[in-house]
Amino acid sequence: MAHNPHAPQGPAGGHDPAGSTQMFRAFVDEEGPRPPAATQSSGPRVGLIVGIVAVVAVIAAVVWFALS
Repeated sequence: MAHNPHAPQGPAGGHDPAGSTQMFRAFVDEEGPRPPAATQSSGPRVGLIVGIVAVVAVIAAVVWFALS
């Protein structure tokens, strides 16, 4: 029978036969530390609020002109 290194051979233990976990960890280590996502500025939130206010103002203007 031919040797297949990717075939399961008994209890796996901590070994990843495909090596994907080890490759992923090496990739993450190469990228270096990143700042946490929670420290982002509030820029997008302010833009969303301004956009909502603008949409409400446009709808109010359309209703105002329709009823006049």
